[in-house]
This record gives sequence, structure tokens and C-alpha cells, in this order.
Amino acid sequence: MARSTEAGSGPHEQALLLAAGVADVVLSGVGAAAGTVRGFLRRADHAELAQDARRDLAARGRLALDKYAALPPAHLEVLARQALARRADGGGD
Repeated sequence: MARSTEAGSGPHEQALLLAAGVADVVLSGVGAAAGTVRGFLRRADHAELAQDARRDLAARGRLALDKYAALPPAHLEVLARQALARRADGGGD
């Protein structure tokens, strides 16, 4: 999942990324998030900040999903690749 969060991704993927980003923010510190919200409410450029926050949350969601949802390679696939590598090196059966 090493794609960027560009406009080409579907709405379901964007919703998943935003949800994962929000979950990551919550897990990393509720106090820091509360300070960020207070700072946001004091600013005048809410629309621009909201768009930046959306992009940041989507990127954070992508990182969280890449970190926690990555599957290890299949065991038999690893063994097959090792056997092919041995044969290519002339190791025989």
C-alpha cells in the first residue's frame, strides 16, 4: 500500500484512510488533539486548515494501515523462493 493519497483514490478508500488517521490521532494522545482543536478554533482560516487536517489525517491513516495491516509473506512462498535461489546458485536438490 505504498500509494499516495491523491484524488484518484475512491471515496471508500478515503473514508477508510480518514478513519484510520483519526484512530491513530486518538491513540497517540488525546491531550495533544485537544490542544490542536483549541488552536484551530482560534484561527481565522478554518477552511484551509480543515483541508490541511484532512490531508494530514489521510496520510496518517495510510501510514497506520501500512504499519498494522501489512501481511507477512506466505511461508510456502518463502520456501519456494529459497529453493529457486539454491538451484540458480547451482546447489542442486
